[in-house]
Amino acid sequence: MSHTPHELAEEFPEAVDLIHQLKLDDAHFARLAEEYHTVNRAVHRAETLAEPVSEQHEQELRRKRMALKDEIAQMLSATKA
Repeated sequence: MSHTPHELAEEFPEAVDLIHQLKLDDAHFARLAEEYHTVNRAVHRAETLAEPVSEQHEQELRRKRMALKDEIAQMLSATKA
């Protein structure tokens, strides 16, 4: 179990500028990025026991974070092309 936050800039270091631009230009991307940030923080709080949750809920949060990350990655890839 990792206790390191998975911020988008850390997950996609080559796309930091693109992430910033998409947040400004694309409302859907901005919403996804904000939701990812919210879910990521909830996972981090659960992992560090700052806000203990059931193992099942923590796993659900992780799956949601992964789905959001996948959708963000697809949008980044499509924008780069």
